[in-house]
Amino acid sequence: MKGQTMTPISICIIAKNEEKHMETFLSSIKKQMGNYPYEIVLVDTGSTDRTVAIAKKYTDKIFSFKWVQDFSAARNYSLDCASYDWILVLDCDEYVTSFDTRDISRMISDFPDAVGMISRRNHYEMNGTDSVYTDQVERFFNRRLYHYDFPIHEQVRARSGQPYERVELSLTAEHQGYSGSSEEMKKKADRNNELLLKMLEKTPDDPYLYFQIGQSYNMLHDDENACYYYGKGLEYPVEPQFEYVQMMVIGYGYALLHLERYNEALQFQNIYDEFSFSADFVCLMGLIYLRNGLVVQAMKEFLNATTISHVHVEGANSFIPTFNMGCINEVLGDIDTAVTLYRKCGNFKPALDRLAELKR
Repeated sequence: MKGQTMTPISICIIAKNEEKHMETFLSSIKKQMGNYPYEIVLVDTGSTDRTVAIAKKYTDKIFSFKWVQDFSAARNYSLDCASYDWILVLDCDEYVTSFDTRDISRMISDFPDAVGMISRRNHYEMNGTDSVYTDQVERFFNRRLYHYDFPIHEQVRARSGQPYERVELSLTAEHQGYSGSSEEMKKKADRNNELLLKMLEKTPDDPYLYFQIGQSYNMLHDDENACYYYGKGLEYPVEPQFEYVQMMVIGYGYALLHLERYNEALQFQNIYDEFSFSADFVCLMGLIYLRNGLVVQAMKEFLNATTISHVHVEGANSFIPTFNMGCINEVLGDIDTAVTLYRKCGNFKPALDRLAELKR
């Protein structure tokens, strides 16, 4: 960091009963921050396990906050407790796996009024397979300029109320929040939906709320309710470039397929031009065509998906469409081509299973 001033930062965390994550999470911060000056600020909202005891090994800046059914209130209290103005916000189930701390000084120097975005790899289960999708979330900012808003799925907001610039930070976190037990997922989804439905009563025309409710039901594999809320959200004018809109379309499409509403899913043809920049969408269209028996169109979309760089779901532009092309060739009797395609899928378990079944 020679030649650059290392402005200290506060890493602000809110937690409740996170003992299973806390040690790994905090040790990942310590490892990635290295010699960069920082403090950890932990706001506990009522833990009854060893969360606080574990945290004490890493920081003495631990504060209690009475839970008031409002994540932004807890977040903003953590900002108030910080010693420094520059804030990095993380959650206990986000393990930091890489971070070039030189980005901190670069952003503070070159983009002092902007918000930094980190890359988050979200782990979840889909169709019995461990899956990952990546999103960019706003987490680094000057607290004099920004704070949090919304009781649930809280958002960074400029205190001025004006639009702001976003800058990517080279920080990657592995998010384990969607990979817990069924009981944990139900508890989290029920808590989220209770808050989201209250917000929906106040602002019934907000497509983002419908998206988040759909996400909660998706987490529970409740495709019927997920479909309803995703569909409601997409009834409003939405912008395809927004990440949540892309995710809402993808979630809606897969929920329709799970419900075997194949003909209804075929209507996604009508929005193809708007979302064809996304490998996730193009791969989904391949699956929709395949479920409708349109094999030629399916092959075309799967092949197209492998050429697109814009992707959120890991493998949507590589091993997922390649596997599906392998399946099509296998069904058509071209076993050699199928095997070649399966082998291109690396360690993707469904492809390995097919190779084992074919004894290849």
